[in-house]
Amino acid sequence: MAAFSPRPLGERIPGALHSVSCSLPTMDDIIGYEEKRPATLARMKAGYPRFFLHPLVEEVRALAAEETKHPVASVWPVISACVGRALVRQLGEGEVRAVLGGAVQAVMHRPETGLATRARHYLQHTGGFLGSRAAEDVLVRTGHRAAAAPEELWPGDAEAEVQRVLQGLFAGTKAEDRRLAASGMTAVHAAFRAISEVQAPRGRTAWLQLGWLYLDTIQVLKKFTPDPPRDYIYQRDVLDLAGLEKTFQQHGARLAGLIMEAPTNPLVQTPDVAAVAALARKHGVRVVVDPAISSPFNVDVLPHADAVVCSLTKYATHAGDVMVGLAVVNPAGPDAAALRAGLDRWIEPPYARDLARLAAQIGRAAEVVARINANTARVAAFLTAHPKVKWVAWAGQPRCIENYRRIARGPEAWGGVISFAVRGPVAPFYDEVRLAKGPSFGMSTTLLCPYVFLAHYDLVHTPEGKAELAASGLEPELLRLAVGAEPAEEIIAELARALG
Repeated sequence: MAAFSPRPLGERIPGALHSVSCSLPTMDDIIGYEEKRPATLARMKAGYPRFFLHPLVEEVRALAAEETKHPVASVWPVISACVGRALVRQLGEGEVRAVLGGAVQAVMHRPETGLATRARHYLQHTGGFLGSRAAEDVLVRTGHRAAAAPEELWPGDAEAEVQRVLQGLFAGTKAEDRRLAASGMTAVHAAFRAISEVQAPRGRTAWLQLGWLYLDTIQVLKKFTPDPPRDYIYQRDVLDLAGLEKTFQQHGARLAGLIMEAPTNPLVQTPDVAAVAALARKHGVRVVVDPAISSPFNVDVLPHADAVVCSLTKYATHAGDVMVGLAVVNPAGPDAAALRAGLDRWIEPPYARDLARLAAQIGRAAEVVARINANTARVAAFLTAHPKVKWVAWAGQPRCIENYRRIARGPEAWGGVISFAVRGPVAPFYDEVRLAKGPSFGMSTTLLCPYVFLAHYDLVHTPEGKAELAASGLEPELLRLAVGAEPAEEIIAELARALG
């Protein structure tokens, strides 16, 4: 019997009700999902929660629309009234109302397509959508569901358990320095706002993006700086310290912050984090580092950052069924007290049951991460040697392995992400391989996705978009493999079969 079996389109991955990934088994399914073909969307049982509203959230949305006499497309259940008010300010119209007996906050606006698109994008970028567990509880409380789906939850003080583990990963910090968030993007957005508030009175409003980052992080910088064409600055090459020095010399006096990933998503490139941070400090620029690709279990970047942000959906919740994030203030940073206060204003904490689910898993995360790390090294070696693989990028790639080793917690602390490209068209290989195929990473389950098609579909079909990708070293047919905790020989055997 094959170790891996094909998963039908739209199936939840790994399979639980609150799973954050979904099966997109063929390239045609990817395109159908991105182009919103009705036949494709009709089969979707779930999707990554900031891009695809969970069926439970859609049910709450429909009930809220019925109660308020609004069209469904103009009603958005949000995680808090604070998020709702921010969305109304962003749209320039609308109202926030408590609905369903006060069980949930929702934003209502005119039934206009442009407003709906802007609302969806704002909530996607900032992680403001109501979560699936919160929606489930609303439906139970209002009598629309009999009970919540059974799952393992931490029976005691969930936050204390999570903070216990985080204390070991962020030496020198206290609980007041570590803020749990409703999602990784909630943490990114809150850190961006907190630093911007501190730096704006100093005449610093611009932000520097180092390397190609996760798409919503890019959108936060592009959309939420005061004057985006002037205040959004992008340096493509994460290894070009001389170019970075020139950028600081040109823009340093008005730069509020720099954000980098270590390693980056999806090219898995690691900057010289210490050198970049030293340049930033020299010019009064605050540094945000996102280590999600390898996770804080594998890398230590806090000494070089004013704030560390990441998604704990990855690795910490290795069952792949919780949306949760983290923002950590470096207590030795020059603006630490002000940044803590800023996070208090902007961050949205995780829903109680999401936190209890995280706490039930995070104590086992180190063991799962160790298995993923060992698998990754073996899979990367196999892909690197395979004649049908054009190139491979992972934390151990020669171009930046020394930079990675400087922040790694150990010689085998690789993380689970490998990006690669096959020789020839990608569709035959992608359609053939029987690994789970969908978004996310850092799960016990191995996942494969054509990352650029999934994250940047708007760029892959125009000459201008392709040029933008190429300038940043991205190929449209790049594949991102998130290695899981299954036996490495089984992962390798399935890749070899499909490549053959």
